[in-house]
Amino acid sequence: MTEQANNPLHGKTLEMILNELVEYYGWEELGFRINIRCFNENPSIKSSLVFLRRTPWAREKVERLYLKMLKRR
Repeated sequence: MTEQANNPLHGKTLEMILNELVEYYGWEELGFRINIRCFNENPSIKSSLVFLRRTPWAREKVERLYLKMLKRR
């Protein structure tokens, strides 16, 4: 239980994380930082979520970038 209390990802859905990243960076910068097609070609939250839920390595990159973003705020 105490491990989760200090985990900034705890309680955050992938959609919430992605929305915050898009709000903070914008699609263009997000696609530059994480070079995946769903961020660079006709990006949308819906298509990105489908890809990220099926692709663990991409989701890990998104989560790492989110944690970096939280440190900068």
